[in-house]
Amino acid sequence: MLARLLKQESGPLTRELVLEPGNFGLGRVPRRLLPAATVSSVCGYCATGCQLKVHLDEEGQAINLSPQAGYPVNLGMACPKGWQALDPLDAPDRATSPLLRDETGELRPVDWNTALEVFVSRFQNIRREHGREAAAFLSTGQIPFEEMAFLGCLWKFGMGFLHGDANTRQCMATAVTAYKQSFGFDAPPGTYADFEESDVIVLVGSNLCIAHPILWQRIMRNRRKPEIIVIDPRATETAQAATQHIALRPKGDLALYHALAHCILRDGRTDPEWIARTEGFEEFARFVRGYEPAAVTEATGMDVETIERLAETVSQPGKRVSWWWTMGINQSYEGVRAAQAIINLCLITGNIGKPGTGPNSITGQCNAMGSRLFSNTTSLVGGHDFENPEHRTKVAGVLGIPQERIPAERSLAYDQILAAAEEGRIKGLWIVATNPFHSWVDSGRLAKLREKLDFLVVQDMYHSTESARVADLVLPAAGWGEKDGCFINSERRIGTLKAVRRAPGLALSDFRILRLIAHAWGCGGMFSGWTDPEAVFRILRDLTEGRPCDITGIDGYAHLDAEGGIQWPFPRGDAPRHPVRERRLFEDGVFPTPSGKARMFVSPPAGLPEEPNDLFPFLLLTGRGSSSQWHTLTRTGKSDVLAKLCPQSAWLEMHPDDVKRLGLRDGARVRVSTRRGTMEAALYQAPTVRPGQIFLPMHFPEVNTLTHPSFDPHSRQPNYKACAARVDAETLRS
Repeated sequence: MLARLLKQESGPLTRELVLEPGNFGLGRVPRRLLPAATVSSVCGYCATGCQLKVHLDEEGQAINLSPQAGYPVNLGMACPKGWQALDPLDAPDRATSPLLRDETGELRPVDWNTALEVFVSRFQNIRREHGREAAAFLSTGQIPFEEMAFLGCLWKFGMGFLHGDANTRQCMATAVTAYKQSFGFDAPPGTYADFEESDVIVLVGSNLCIAHPILWQRIMRNRRKPEIIVIDPRATETAQAATQHIALRPKGDLALYHALAHCILRDGRTDPEWIARTEGFEEFARFVRGYEPAAVTEATGMDVETIERLAETVSQPGKRVSWWWTMGINQSYEGVRAAQAIINLCLITGNIGKPGTGPNSITGQCNAMGSRLFSNTTSLVGGHDFENPEHRTKVAGVLGIPQERIPAERSLAYDQILAAAEEGRIKGLWIVATNPFHSWVDSGRLAKLREKLDFLVVQDMYHSTESARVADLVLPAAGWGEKDGCFINSERRIGTLKAVRRAPGLALSDFRILRLIAHAWGCGGMFSGWTDPEAVFRILRDLTEGRPCDITGIDGYAHLDAEGGIQWPFPRGDAPRHPVRERRLFEDGVFPTPSGKARMFVSPPAGLPEEPNDLFPFLLLTGRGSSSQWHTLTRTGKSDVLAKLCPQSAWLEMHPDDVKRLGLRDGARVRVSTRRGTMEAALYQAPTVRPGQIFLPMHFPEVNTLTHPSFDPHSRQPNYKACAARVDAETLRS
């Protein structure tokens, strides 16, 4: 049976292509009838969610890309990564066969039957000897949500384990938690059209020009001549292009937003109708009375006049104000309360539920929003709650599985899974489409953690990642462009991606690998209806019925293509009453909480987990360094074109005054150290960094050997953005 299934799953690509005479897919034509054609596919890098037009040869294989002109996200634009999205598929280090570590310690090619037998026997032994909490998976925001759901449901309902988390914990857990607590559901309220509808745009900890360049172009289309305010310690490319740069002291966010609220309430620039739609306002108002601007100048690094002017700008009656944040807020030890302080400002000024307004998070991973709803990690699949018995009953009924197969408790979070592995409580780890041995905070700890694991499986496109190189078993996976499915972008828009290339060698899509594992484990019958990604899409669609993310009005992939993607919610029956292209939340002022009101949360600011001192006198900041590169360079690093647009080794940005004081020179090799590690970088004299602060781009593997392992207590998101460091002239080669 397994051999027959393996042959079926690894057979040739037989998907029908969508012929595109216009902007979107209209009609379906078998591949054999197409001399050449194009298909549309959502880009697989960031969560902007641009649609690309993929040009095919006579064999139906992708040969080139161009941006889709009519798609409501990118409107015919693409960043450098999108133009070169096919390059990583041809990399020489693709994983083309399962690899198993032999008795000599070397990874050797094996066939799929052997790989599956080892996978199943090793994990079954762990479960039998140590229980369901002795293994975990760590997944991604980079694969379609149909695959995410399959992984999470297979692991928890089929294989009977408990713990699993996604690398969206590294980028969006703060926003998820803030929205859930404040609104009752993980519900980013805005739409990208709000960039073009705002009178005031506030970008917080967001270098939009570099990290999300297409969204910056949406701002440039705004004809209302908006005030563009950037709140960021560095004078980033975005800050330099803004009308106002607030050079905030690192992690001074919470104090600043409390002070802004103080000024707005003091001066009466509020919206009483929206305040009436909140819970906790009286406590909030009492709390911020103690945050007059003079009391926060040291914490924020700003003078009273600047704070007062900013407070007035973001609360002008009749003006549309939108707030947008990314990792500068999320990757923080107090990010949830900082995000909620922004939400509170929008609520008290009425800047929510209307065009050009809202507290809006911009997601990092291309499918982090899909992970948040469907990965079955910290939330029960379909936007449900593991701890709610009614939700478990509903999910069991829709999936046709016994309710007792659904755990009633939540998984450990990412950092807790790794801590449990360090302590020897987790014996087996399955890493899917992510690279924590590079990307995790204080990544040097993972080398020691690896020694505690009995079994490590890495399922990825490449055999060369830091994680794959230390695995016991590597499963070769297809990448973007080699499989079908759906992504959800930051504005909640669901779009399709298409298989336009055949995966090399024995590599399979994650979906097909999961089907093989389900059958090898003996739980294939539980997923008999999970035959292909679109079949799973329909199952997941039906699961969302009655939830705030209800998408039961979507027919399928063709519907999504025809409409240029669809934002949730899009419930059955209700859908025709809403415009398809732009769908904002909370227009009626009703929130998915028991009272129907938004909730306000406040906390006093906390000090930095690691303050600079005489030994480590600098404050190290990290972030995106180039619009041509993506995260850990696992894919973009394969493109010769993109390599020419960005330095190929790490660089350190330092203010000229500090360069002179230390007797260094521009371009010199320097040693950057924290209490956790040391790396070498080229010194770049940069007045964009303030004295006493330094900046390293996140793309290079050495950077996360330096970062500090502190976490937001509410979201468990790591604090990548600020820690104490030193810089020395001596190089590592001396």
